[in-house]
Amino acid sequence: MKIKNNRLTVFAGAFICCFLWGSAFPGIKAGYRLWGISDGDTWQIIRFAGVRFFLAGILVILFASLMRRRLLLPKRGELGKISFLSLFQTIGQYLFFYLGLAHTTGVNSAVVDSLTNFFAIITACLFMKMEKLTFRKVLGCVLGFAGVLTVNLTHEGFSFSPLGDGLVALSALCYGISSVLIKKYSSQHDTVIFSGYQFLFGGIVMTIAGHAGVVISGGSSAGSVSMPGAAIILLYLALVSSVAYTLWGILLKYNDVSGISVFGFMNPVTGVLLSAILLGEADQLGIRYIAALLLVTAGIITVNRKGRDTLLPDQQN
Repeated sequence: MKIKNNRLTVFAGAFICCFLWGSAFPGIKAGYRLWGISDGDTWQIIRFAGVRFFLAGILVILFASLMRRRLLLPKRGELGKISFLSLFQTIGQYLFFYLGLAHTTGVNSAVVDSLTNFFAIITACLFMKMEKLTFRKVLGCVLGFAGVLTVNLTHEGFSFSPLGDGLVALSALCYGISSVLIKKYSSQHDTVIFSGYQFLFGGIVMTIAGHAGVVISGGSSAGSVSMPGAAIILLYLALVSSVAYTLWGILLKYNDVSGISVFGFMNPVTGVLLSAILLGEADQLGIRYIAALLLVTAGIITVNRKGRDTLLPDQQN
């Protein structure tokens, strides 16, 4: 099936990714409970994430090797690029996110983390010069961000903490850079190989860093583990990462970064919906959720709508 410029295929692929990522929100909460990890155990959380991404890398490499009937190995010249991509896509993004999350609220982190989509588009347009920044792209991002604000903000409002929200913002920047790197590398390299091995490398680094943090901080190991549920949820989260990020990378390979990244605004909205269904948090739904969904949808349509658009003044040369 043709992926480039096929709106239905792109929408279906992006929606699958966002649905999987959205399901990770309640999945991670369930995983912490089953593995006996409390919300404040930052280093144990990082270690848990490291194991998850290590397994995701194994799954990507295993499935792709079975489909192609040969073991997929990166070429010698690709190892540096894979490590560099992993530094942003997995290590930087999640280390900063979990460390920042320990010093901010869940609402703040969801709002700040949605900047990933802004950073991806800005990096692609202004720094890497892969595409032009237009009025429609900016408007679409504003609409999407407004949707995230709508679904996450409460009467407590929003306040910025440099140690907490600042680190989450750095996490978002890492993701934005990684999206552009995926687009760049995919033109000359196998997207699936890069996805699998960057997960593998990042998972190892995060597992070691998380375990070292637990030991240095004098923390204890996780509490009682509930098997087999704990193993099943960890495997599911690994599948979420392996399938979603690999598919997202393929979409980025054949389409503009801005046209794909704007779909990312669906993640927190989908996460709220699935959390309400799976975790019994139905009180988060209502008119606010509907308004957020409409705003995000409007943003996606705005960025991907074909037709005449207006370049921003500094992009006209």
